[in-house]
Amino acid sequence: MTSRRSIGLLESDCTACLICVRECPSQCMEIERHSEQISEGRRPKTVHVLDAFSIDFALCMYCGLCIDVCPTDALQWSDQGGLAAHQREGLVSESADLVRRAHK
Repeated sequence: MTSRRSIGLLESDCTACLICVRECPSQCMEIERHSEQISEGRRPKTVHVLDAFSIDFALCMYCGLCIDVCPTDALQWSDQGGLAAHQREGLVSESADLVRRAHK
């Protein structure tokens, strides 16, 4: 019997570009971000900074499109599967849970 894998997040690699959110067919991902100005060289540059990342695994189809389109490989398959909950809200994973999955 095959076990279903889950999705993990390497938070330090995420640029909050929102590509994964836009490409997700089930719209199960949410990202909160803010912009910061950094000065590298002569011109200041605006970058997005990740504040929060969540995936609603009750909606996720586990298709892997988010992993495929991530330009920095911040999203990855995790062998930690078996997500179960008594309430639907228990299937929503926040940043800390996703980061833990990426490191297992």
